[in-house]
Amino acid sequence: MTRPARQTLPEGTLDATDRAILNALQEGFPITPRPYDDAGAALGITGDALIARIARLREIGAITRFGPFFDAAAMGGAFCLCAMSVPAERWDEVVTKVNARPEVAHNYERSHALNMWFVLATDRPEGIARAAGAIEAETGLSVMLFPKLEEYFIGFRVPA
Repeated sequence: MTRPARQTLPEGTLDATDRAILNALQEGFPITPRPYDDAGAALGITGDALIARIARLREIGAITRFGPFFDAAAMGGAFCLCAMSVPAERWDEVVTKVNARPEVAHNYERSHALNMWFVLATDRPEGIARAAGAIEAETGLSVMLFPKLEEYFIGFRVPA
């Protein structure tokens, strides 16, 4: 079963404030007692308005998540890119099982023999093999592991 490609948002869906939020929040988020108020003030809106706009951006698919990205490896854990070959008729079942695991950071469908790609993040390096093994046991499908050999920081930003 092939999923429809994400659709581009219709012209005018995002206003100037939405675009300012998307651009600003890619650079970071304040670690303060009232972070939404502080981030909102920098954008000329209230903290409550910022929270509402972030929720709307998620609802319409302009963003897929909002939250911190932790460096598991720096904290003694590990990350690993993983792939599976999932039969089309089992896609919904398998993606539900994989995504239910707390170690799964994100998951993407690809048009390839290895059609499910996801990242495992664990608090200890040995947790990667344990999580992958649990997914294999639960789905009956092999999980291929592609551990990071070298890290590159590219400073990726998407101007809104």
